[in-house]
Amino acid sequence: MTSDPIAQARAILQEARSCVVLTGAGMSAESGIPTFRDALTGEWSKFDPMALGTREGFKADPPFVWRWYAERRERAKNAQPNAGHLALAGLERRYEPFAIVTQNVDGLHARAGSTRVLEIHGSLARAKCFAECGVRLDAAELPPGEPPTCPGCGSWLRPDVVWFGEYLDVGLVDEAVRLVSQCEVAVVVGTSGVVQPAAGMVEAAKHAGAKVIVVNPHPSELDDLADVAIVDTAARTLPQVFAGAVRART
Repeated sequence: MTSDPIAQARAILQEARSCVVLTGAGMSAESGIPTFRDALTGEWSKFDPMALGTREGFKADPPFVWRWYAERRERAKNAQPNAGHLALAGLERRYEPFAIVTQNVDGLHARAGSTRVLEIHGSLARAKCFAECGVRLDAAELPPGEPPTCPGCGSWLRPDVVWFGEYLDVGLVDEAVRLVSQCEVAVVVGTSGVVQPAAGMVEAAKHAGAKVIVVNPHPSELDDLADVAIVDTAARTLPQVFAGAVRART
């Protein structure tokens, strides 16, 4: 067998009929999207992440927290999907099932053309009722205000992202676990493997017999589970890996 990890990854993907991709913050790094803590720079550098990423922090100063997320939302809106996002978007018709399970909240997978995306940490492009009355609005539908008030109950609206101490959407997590437990290959991109439950999903895929391909610019906690570990960025690597796999199945 070749010692070239990209060739090894291509060979695995050429044989697979189903594929699930799990992505983390490194997926969007080359689009200029910083991680949550990396975004705490400049004006925000003096603030504890817990002040901006918890219900308690929001209650303490709703306008301040809303403005910080509005700034992040604008940055994501102005960013462009990178070559890695575009490579993934071309895979949906090649595998069945195929899905992307992402920890990212920037919406770049969808903007690249992917339709089977499970955003397990939510999305900056939406807001929801802080009092949890069930109202959710896309960014384009938001009434004025910092933060705006919920049209359903009059409470504040807040970013539709998962904050520290909050539970993920059970339905999304169950669907993600089902998919990774049934796939023949799991591709893990841009995540350190520390954050749960995504890290546990890789273990579930491996336990169910899937091949695991890890793409990350630095060694990760998931490398020991990988059949192939590629130490490089998403935008440089994914077009090369998937171009070979797609050609083989056309």
